[in-house]
Amino acid sequence: MSKILVVTYSFTGTGARLTELLCRSRDWASAQVVERRPRRRFVTWRCAIESFFRLRPAIVYDGPDPADFDLVVLVAPIWLQQMASPMRSFVASFRGRLRRVAVISVMGGKGGQNAPAEIGTLLDLAPLMSTTFTMREVDDGSYAPRLLAFAVAVQASVDATGQLRPFLLSPEAAG
Repeated sequence: MSKILVVTYSFTGTGARLTELLCRSRDWASAQVVERRPRRRFVTWRCAIESFFRLRPAIVYDGPDPADFDLVVLVAPIWLQQMASPMRSFVASFRGRLRRVAVISVMGGKGGQNAPAEIGTLLDLAPLMSTTFTMREVDDGSYAPRLLAFAVAVQASVDATGQLRPFLLSPEAAG
């Protein structure tokens, strides 16, 4: 069985709810990214500026070493159609320790596809898979079946690594 870690940055608690169900259902380890300087005043402006300029605020991460895991699932909110800046800081800081990742984005409206693209750019490595949930789905509970299906797919793809031979999937190999 593969070792999977779920690393979350959750400003409002929505991402934390996803992480809790994910880890409880699969018995995966979890860790949290927190900001060194909490958001107290001018929260909206600070989020907007950091997203627009793709800034990387100082963070604190006291979880297990991501390099000790076969895959790390990153759970991050979307701010102004960009990945939340604290998760950007985490990915940049742990770049050499994140060998394989999957991404879950949580958004109010749109931009969920931008987080996996940015993570892929920061890591020079495309995420194994990604999905997006809206805050509304999490609030009304309709996210659960899709999140659990994502977890099964992540686990199966990690467990299958090294068992498939790419040339067997090629149409040229069949002929």
